[in-house]
Amino acid sequence: MDILILGALRDRESGYDMNKELVGKRSQNTDADRRRQPTRVEAEAAVRTLIEWAGDDPDREGLLGTPERVVRAYEEFFAGYHEDPVALLTTTFQETADYDEMIVMRDIRLESHCEHHIVPILGKVHIGYLPSDRVVGISKLARVVEVFAKRLQIQETLTAQIADTIQKVLQPQGVGVVIEAAHQCMTTRGVRKPGVSMVTSRMLGSFRDDPTTRREFLSIIGNPRSGIASA
Repeated sequence: MDILILGALRDRESGYDMNKELVGKRSQNTDADRRRQPTRVEAEAAVRTLIEWAGDDPDREGLLGTPERVVRAYEEFFAGYHEDPVALLTTTFQETADYDEMIVMRDIRLESHCEHHIVPILGKVHIGYLPSDRVVGISKLARVVEVFAKRLQIQETLTAQIADTIQKVLQPQGVGVVIEAAHQCMTTRGVRKPGVSMVTSRMLGSFRDDPTTRREFLSIIGNPRSGIASA
């Protein structure tokens, strides 16, 4: 499998400021809240228009229920806009405060959609963190991935959102997130290069600053010599 390595999503010299990004996102959300959300009838009418534009008849038997089905599917695909990933991580456990080794979840199934073409991004996510004084239920990490994935995305942003949210809420000694995914906007259209995956990473705290911690994480997820750089 050809692998395009995209490391160093952000580095110290980039001037990246998570607080500014969060303020910007709050502003965008406020603008979105002010916009009138189309009704279901309007959404289904838009699907009918696309079917006609593609050259088919939305009133033929096989397509009669398609606008409704597409709208229902979009409700599932983009449910993440209505969920708060921070709230998912607020319930933690301090009974394991004496545990000071790395916690890793690997091969979390990723299903998202490219914001440029609204076609699937399919792959897997690996998450590791080094707890300070509390840990979170393992299912919550997978749910955080799902919330951000169920939005229109680019992989670089998705990687940073997952890592930054875990770091902000849990405040561990460090966080590492690696995503490997195939983009159907590239494999089924455009340059049409099947078998190509894109790898992105975001390393924070000890995962960025301590090469030993970073190597341990990459070794656990089965990718020790991938060439992924710290972000």
